[in-house]
Amino acid sequence: MNKNFDQRLTLKNKLRNREQLFGGWVSYSHPSITETFAMAGFDFIAIDMEHSTISTEQAQRIISASQSQGVPCLPRPVSHSNDWIKPLLESGADGMIIQMVNDKQEIQNLIKHIYYQPVGNRSYGVNRAHDYGFSLNKYFKGWNESGSFIIQIESIEAVNNIDDLLSFNEVDGVMIGPMDLSGSLGIPGNTNHPDVIEASKKVIRACEKYGKSCGTQVSETSKNVIKDLFDLGYTFAILGSDLFVLWRWAEDMKTFMKELRK
Repeated sequence: MNKNFDQRLTLKNKLRNREQLFGGWVSYSHPSITETFAMAGFDFIAIDMEHSTISTEQAQRIISASQSQGVPCLPRPVSHSNDWIKPLLESGADGMIIQMVNDKQEIQNLIKHIYYQPVGNRSYGVNRAHDYGFSLNKYFKGWNESGSFIIQIESIEAVNNIDDLLSFNEVDGVMIGPMDLSGSLGIPGNTNHPDVIEASKKVIRACEKYGKSCGTQVSETSKNVIKDLFDLGYTFAILGSDLFVLWRWAEDMKTFMKELRK
């Protein structure tokens, strides 16, 4: 929404300047989780709609909860289809994280969906993004310069095409997906395999060359792990998720209860 224009523009500029950023990640739909995360001071909150059951209606509430704390919100839709992208943008998303981007044609199609003319071909309508009409013209004029577009590199095809993918000025950053990348390399789940590390390094180097922000998500967070990421050349880190937090806690409690029951 336009009262969030400054926060949205600040995030885009930080991505473009390759500043060190931290993201939160939500896979559960209740907005209270997002609101709690946003109070921690993340630079942005991402919504995982690809691997969750979060609907567009639920995503709108999550976006609102994040923005209520002054934190931009970037959904990751389940597909490249405008059937998903358009309603999320109209709901007030501050940008998009698009999964599994592999070639130039996909980038061109996504730019058409995400940006208004003359850059893209996003249609003009009225919804929450435009303050329900109160800031219509301001939003139309300001979106192209403030909305963030992050692509996910998750296959060896994308790694091999990385120069083509990063040649588009509209792309603000890259998020490497080591899990899918490992699957693409025939070693699913082995995210620390040398082939996955080398492929990731190729993407990191390309992002530096083209001046794009580059990040990834970590499931187990510690200062040493995050420092190693930044030393490797990453510029943003997504620190776990609500699912990871609950999973780790539940694992600990399972062990704890088993020990007490002996």
